[in-house]
Amino acid sequence: MEFQSCVKIINEWDIVAARQLGRNVAKELGFGTIDQARITTAISELARNIYLYAGQGSVSIEKLNINGKSGLKIIAEDQGPGIEDIRRVMEDGYTTSGGLGAGLPGAKRLMDDFDIESIPGEGTKIVATKWLR
Repeated sequence: MEFQSCVKIINEWDIVAARQLGRNVAKELGFGTIDQARITTAISELARNIYLYAGQGSVSIEKLNINGKSGLKIIAEDQGPGIEDIRRVMEDGYTTSGGLGAGLPGAKRLMDDFDIESIPGEGTKIVATKWLR
């Protein structure tokens, strides 16, 4: 880990701040505009889920450099109600908010690596990584 910055998610404006941070770091690392858009969209989905379902949490952005390979890691964490059935929420079209149901599955498709851990009653941690090509 070379650099890490964090945005606390408490209100909707924090979602915008997390997106801007992600875009700025992605740009610094040399990601093209399409990958910058993918990264900011994934951050938006993860931060919005924190806001809607947990009430508050955080989104951290890390610059990665592993064996000469550069990337960006997003860590979205909350101490909310957790996810009872991870497999179900990862299905396209599944929604509890009346949306399109593209949130977590969509975020996973936009990133190269995606890992979700959740304990009902304790919270959720999602780690998503995009590697510079």
